[in-house]
Amino acid sequence: MSARWEIRFTKRAKKDADRLTPKLKDKLRDILVEVLALNPYEGKKLLGDLSGSYSYRLTFKDRIVYSLDEKRRIIYIERARTHYGE
Repeated sequence: MSARWEIRFTKRAKKDADRLTPKLKDKLRDILVEVLALNPYEGKKLLGDLSGSYSYRLTFKDRIVYSLDEKRRIIYIERARTHYGE
């Protein structure tokens, strides 16, 4: 198994995560640790304004949006909430 990727949050993503319910915070942590840290390419590659980023489903309407620093093996979490309006 390959080495885990490091995970870092942007200020905006940290605010998003702080607003999640305790149950969703746990789900977010589980996804980050058990899925994305092992294989960040599990997410869907985004197009348009978010080209270069990836998306992974947190709930029906909430997504984890992240980008990768492949050389340094770092995942930058950009958003952790809905992208359907605010």
